[in-house]
Amino acid sequence: MIGEQIRKVQAEIMAARARRTRVSKDAPVELIAVTKNHPVTAMQEAIDAGLMNIGENRIQEAMDKAETLEREVKWHLIGHLQTNKAKHAVRLFDLIHSVDSVHLARAIDRAAEKFGKVQNILVQVNLAREESKSGIYREDLEELLAAIDGMDSIRLQGFMCIAPNYEDVEQCRPLFRAMYELFQQTKAAEPHKADIRYLSMGMTHDYRIAVEEGANLVRVGTAIFGARDYTLGV
Repeated sequence: MIGEQIRKVQAEIMAARARRTRVSKDAPVELIAVTKNHPVTAMQEAIDAGLMNIGENRIQEAMDKAETLEREVKWHLIGHLQTNKAKHAVRLFDLIHSVDSVHLARAIDRAAEKFGKVQNILVQVNLAREESKSGIYREDLEELLAAIDGMDSIRLQGFMCIAPNYEDVEQCRPLFRAMYELFQQTKAAEPHKADIRYLSMGMTHDYRIAVEEGANLVRVGTAIFGARDYTLGV
């Protein structure tokens, strides 16, 4: 069942790549399975079907699952990160998508230095300026990127965004297009310590449009696993 759903999503991604008009149709897209509130058995089934990218929103849930997963995966933190939990995030996650302030970046940098690790990160940008969502506003981004470039134990690898949950999903397109332009501009003027390669945008309801507009990481949960069980103890 999960394997079949993964194949459907991957087919949709391929179709969306073929519809690209402003972005190379050959540029690959990686699928992240968002496993919040889904059991380890479902995660194992997805991994055994070929997925290697696991996205979690909460650190404690991810840590609990990692103890029994018994699979080698790439861990992505896609939820908001509090500075006091930076050390736990650095210990487990390969890529942190949700860096949105200088304060948080410094906390991650300090934690990574203690672990002898260079932590790969994405900066979360709130282009839609939604008060209910995390992410740095566009006008504050330059200061954050400059600060990150002065840190030795984190490496900027791109950007993440979350589009508003529009009833008409086509309304996401201008935002995704603007994010791709920002991604390309930053890549062209790449800070010397950065390695700009990822644009993380698109979830179950809007990932097709995100891929059409240049996303190369998409975060999909419901389309793979079905509805979440919020009563599940994990």
